[in-house]
Amino acid sequence: MMAGAAGVLERLFRIREKGSTVRTEILGGITTFVAVSYIIFVNPSILADAGIPKEAAIASTIWAATATTLLMGLWANFPVAVAPGMGLNAFFAYYVCGVLGLPWQVALGAVFISGVIFLLLTVTRVRQIIIDAVPMNLKCSIVVGIGLFIAFIGLKSAGIVVSNPATFVTTGNLAKAEPLLACTGLILTAVLMARNVRGAILIGILVTTGLGMAVGAVPMPTGMDSVMSFNLPSLTPTLMQLDIMGAIKYGLFSILFTFTIVDLFDNMGTLIGLSRKAGLMDDKGHIPNLDKALVTDSVGTVLSSFLGTSTVTSYVESAAGIAEGARTGLAAVVTAILFMFALVFAPLVGLVPAFATAPALVIVGALMMMEVRHVDFTDFTEAFPAFMTIVMMPLTFSIASGFGFGFISYAFVKTCSGRAREVSPVMWLIAIAFIFNFALRSH
Repeated sequence: MMAGAAGVLERLFRIREKGSTVRTEILGGITTFVAVSYIIFVNPSILADAGIPKEAAIASTIWAATATTLLMGLWANFPVAVAPGMGLNAFFAYYVCGVLGLPWQVALGAVFISGVIFLLLTVTRVRQIIIDAVPMNLKCSIVVGIGLFIAFIGLKSAGIVVSNPATFVTTGNLAKAEPLLACTGLILTAVLMARNVRGAILIGILVTTGLGMAVGAVPMPTGMDSVMSFNLPSLTPTLMQLDIMGAIKYGLFSILFTFTIVDLFDNMGTLIGLSRKAGLMDDKGHIPNLDKALVTDSVGTVLSSFLGTSTVTSYVESAAGIAEGARTGLAAVVTAILFMFALVFAPLVGLVPAFATAPALVIVGALMMMEVRHVDFTDFTEAFPAFMTIVMMPLTFSIASGFGFGFISYAFVKTCSGRAREVSPVMWLIAIAFIFNFALRSH
């Protein structure tokens, strides 16, 4: 029976062909879930500020993550988790519903329309054409930039790096329990990684959480009784509540453009970076099944608008599972199953605090930084756009913005240095689109 099950998994995911094992994929899927699970609590809190009932926001977040991650695993065969995207949820709540004062139902209508646009760009292969037009140097720099971005998120979540009005960022109070525990977890994980211990990242997360419980920084589990008495959060208040005609009526062109352009390149940059790190990208920069991964993202965005949450996207934190060896969609299926369990065990999912997952993000950032060796810094027309891509992702706290600065600088530096032929029409179209997007955001 076990042999039969292994055969089915092999046919579905081609695990041996990709140099992995079932055990490794399961471990990678668990690690990814632990790294991504914070979204179950963060996203509903943000959406609640837009007026969406929090219980329904919890349900829509989990259902959207479960369905799209499962599709990513079973159909696209990618070891990548998909869930409501950070940044876009803030834009949804604090700009569309906050500054503009529009109802959340109208905002969901805008999410639906942007999802349809994503899908059209995907089925017409426009997205694939755009990705193929990205020079290899920029593709490599995207990996490095995402690594720095992930590390910055981890350091910020741990309280190791904090904001400062004079210097923007500075060192946090390392005498406090959370930053101190995060530093302990970071050192532990780094040592385990250096000694090639399998499951090092997951072990680091669990040990840090355990230490947090021991010193009182993390609440102890209250027992199964509290879990079993927990009522499943209901989708009813948000299910099918989107207002598509309202979104059209308000003429939300700038909002639709922002939703579309940011998610297009945020998701694209994440998939390129994760695919290269997982060894799924060939020498020419092509990624097998990328079209299916992009369709999954598009369908997921449409689905999220029906469920009642903001735009979904591929999660950079999937790099934690990839670092553990995940190479196939089986890891994503495991992550999706755990998301589904989270619906029942929602009170316990919160026991893993941000400072415990922070070391994993920093370690993954260091691993992705290694890709910098593939960037050609001997040619300044290649080096400068790569540098802008890398440095602007963490400094703007946006993968898409880093992508935009890289494209714009590549097009102009190449052209103004007499090498205009190296800039394809697609590259110019993307650069102009980013210039337009940056201009819209400034108003």
